[in-house]
Amino acid sequence: MLRSMYSGISGMRNMQTKLDVIGNNIANVNTFGFKKGRTTFQDLVSQQLAGATAPDGNNRGGVNARQVGLGMQLASIDTLHTQGSLQNTNRELDLGISGDGYFMVSDGTTTYYTRAGNFYLDSEGNLVNSNGMRVLDMDGEPIVFHEILDDELSGNIDEENWIDYIESFSIGADGSINIIDNEGELVDTNVQIALAKFSNPEGLQKAGNNLYTVSANSGIPSITAPGENGAGELVAGTLEMSNVDLSEEFTEMIVAQRGFQANTRIITTSDEILQELVNLKR
Repeated sequence: MLRSMYSGISGMRNMQTKLDVIGNNIANVNTFGFKKGRTTFQDLVSQQLAGATAPDGNNRGGVNARQVGLGMQLASIDTLHTQGSLQNTNRELDLGISGDGYFMVSDGTTTYYTRAGNFYLDSEGNLVNSNGMRVLDMDGEPIVFHEILDDELSGNIDEENWIDYIESFSIGADGSINIIDNEGELVDTNVQIALAKFSNPEGLQKAGNNLYTVSANSGIPSITAPGENGAGELVAGTLEMSNVDLSEEFTEMIVAQRGFQANTRIITTSDEILQELVNLKR
C-alpha cells in the first residue's frame, strides 16, 4: 500500500518535469533557431517477491518471477534538432541553414554554435550576432569587412572609412561573401562563413541566447563550407523558425495533465485505505 503512494509521488514529480519542458517549448515557439525538447520515462527497479523457477524436466513446468514495480523515473530530456521552416525576411544579413550544420560565433574566449542566423554589422565592420559575438570563417577567424576590403583592394581601409569601398554585398549559398565596391567592381573576398557539424548534435549543451556548446557526448566539431560534406546550404534573406509544433505541444500538455491527475488519485486512494486501517482500532 505504501509502495503505491511512493509510485504516485514519482509519477507526479516526473509529470511536472514533462510540463516544464512543454512550457519551455511553447514559450519559444517564435524563437529563431530554437530546437524543442522532449521527455521520455522509464520504470524504476521492481521489488521481487518470488524468483523464477525453471521446469524440472518431469511433470512440473516453470514459474515466472513475481515483481512489484516501484514507480517511474525520467529517462531523458532530448533536444530534437529537426529542421525548422525558413521564413522570408528579405534582409541580406539574415541567414537560414537548409540542412545540417551550425554557425560558429565567438566571444573571444569560447566558441559557440547556433542555428539563429540573424547577423549584423557593427561600426567597425565586424559580422556579429545579436549579442555582439563575432561570426567565424573557415579558418576560425572573425569575419571583419574592413579587413576583407583592405586585403583585397590593398587600400588604406580602416574601421572609419570601410563602409565608403562598398556599394552592396550579398552572401551566397556556399557562405561566400560577395562585395560590390563603389566603382561597381566585384571584390573577390575568398572568405566564407563556416558551418560546424557534429556526430551527435543532440549531445550539444544549451547555453542560452540561442547558443550551444560542445559537451562530452556531442563529438568534436567538423568545420566545413555550407553545401559540402553533408552540411546544409545557406539561404540568404531567411531565418529558421522554431521547430515547435503547437498542436503537438498542447496534446502532450493534456497527456501530462491527465497523467498528473491519475497519480494524485493513486495517493488519495491509498490514503483512504490507510484511514480505514486506522479506523479498525476504535
